[in-house]
Amino acid sequence: MIDFCPAGSDHSPLVEHYPVQPGTANLCIIYKTNLPGIEAKNCLFFFHKAQLLPGSTITASFPAEEVPPILTHDLSEKVPFEDLNDVLVAFNIPAGSTEATRVAATLTSCQAPPLAGELKTCTTSLESTVRSAMAMLGAGTDDVHGVSAAMSALPATGLPRRPYVVQVATKLDGDQYVACHAMPFPYAVYQCHMSTTELSSEVYMVSLRGGDGAMPAAVDMLAFCHLDTSNWNPAHPAFELLRTSPGGSPVCHFMPHANLVFVKKTDTV
Repeated sequence: MIDFCPAGSDHSPLVEHYPVQPGTANLCIIYKTNLPGIEAKNCLFFFHKAQLLPGSTITASFPAEEVPPILTHDLSEKVPFEDLNDVLVAFNIPAGSTEATRVAATLTSCQAPPLAGELKTCTTSLESTVRSAMAMLGAGTDDVHGVSAAMSALPATGLPRRPYVVQVATKLDGDQYVACHAMPFPYAVYQCHMSTTELSSEVYMVSLRGGDGAMPAAVDMLAFCHLDTSNWNPAHPAFELLRTSPGGSPVCHFMPHANLVFVKKTDTV
C-alpha cells in the first residue's frame, strides 16, 4: 500500500454538517454538463502545452479550496453516497441550496458513464482512492514497484489571478497516469480517471513565479496535459479559454489543491 496522505487532510470524525465547498476548479476540469458557476471566466488554470517552456507567461487564477474530512474506509461504508435525498437528509443540507446543487453535481458526475477510452470511478475514502488508482494502473495494493503519487504544492487559500512565469517544467517519469479530483461533498470524495489510450496524456511538475514581482517565492504546480480531446464535450470551458476545439491542440491544466496524480513507470528491462 502506498503510504500517502494529502497535505491538509483532515482525518477528524464525521461531523453533523460539514459545509460543502464550491469546488469549481474540479468541476471545470471534469466538465460534463452546464452547471451553475462553471463558466470559462471561473476556470483560469487551463493553458497550452507550448506555454510550458521556461520564460513563458501563463495568466492563471487558483481558487481557494477546502477539503472536507477524509473518512476511514469503514466509516465511509456507513454513510450515504449514491442517493441525493439520503445525503441531504443525513447532513442536514437544505434542498435547493447552493450546497445541495454542488452535491447533486458531484453525484451526477460520478454516475455518468466514462468517456470512450477512459476508466473512471468515484471513491469515498483514502484507502479506496489508492486501491482504485492502483487497480487502474494494473498494480496490486501490495505491488508499488514503479508507482508513485504527486500533487501540487498549492496552499488551500489558493493564489490570485495574475501572470505567472514558468521557471522550469519537468515531465514526470511515467507511462500511465491516474488523476484524482477532490469533489464538492460533505466528506471527501475523489473522482479518479485514466485514459486507456497510449500516449494520450503527460504530466509535469511546473515551478511558477509571480510575473508581476508580487510573489517572490516559486510554487510547484502539478500540470496535466491531455493530448487527445476528441471525445470531450464541445462546450468544455477549456476550449473557449484556449480557442481550440475537440481533437485540436493539447489542453493542459494545473491540478488544484489536494488533487492527486498516481504515476506508473513500466519497466523496460
